Amino acid sequence: MTVREITTDWLKTQKWRVQKPNTITIDGVLLKELTVHLDGRGDVVELWSEKWLGEGVVKPAHVYQSATDDGVVKCWHLHETHTDQFTVTRGKLQVSMVDVREGSSTFGHVNTVILGTTKPRYLKIPNGIMHGWKSLAEPETLVVNLQSHVYDPADELKFPWDTVLK
Repeated sequence: MTVREITTDWLKTQKWRVQKPNTITIDGVLLKELTVHLDGRGDVVELWSEKWLGEGVVKPAHVYQSATDDGVVKCWHLHETHTDQFTVTRGKLQVSMVDVREGSSTFGHVNTVILGTTKPRYLKIPNGIMHGWKSLAEPETLVVNLQSHVYDPADELKFPWDTVLK
């Protein structure tokens, strides 16, 4: 089944296997702890580096920042082509991911992870992985997304929030 053939009805018939929080089991997903340089003047956090390309990081073609108000849930969606790579620069976010790739060795796995400014992390979500998030911080959470391709709305396939996990 291709990404474009996935339907809400099909998603509702699947048996999803929820994994332990902050444990990445989905093939191709990468969670990387970010380096913070802290001194008496403040701090600097490395968000992306070309030297990471050998670690599975993808070179971005499109970078943007989005804000999600506290308590807001944005899900579910997946991409046929592009890879999402993002980090939180202010606030806290709970990200949920579901492997809907039928041929994947981790098909059906559900991973959740917390990203935030107190523990900076980079998260790579490859195409074909359904994902969404919830903002856990007032007044909002800021996310910097480093996409593998220039944004194309036709590549963002959306599904109702209650399609996968209830």
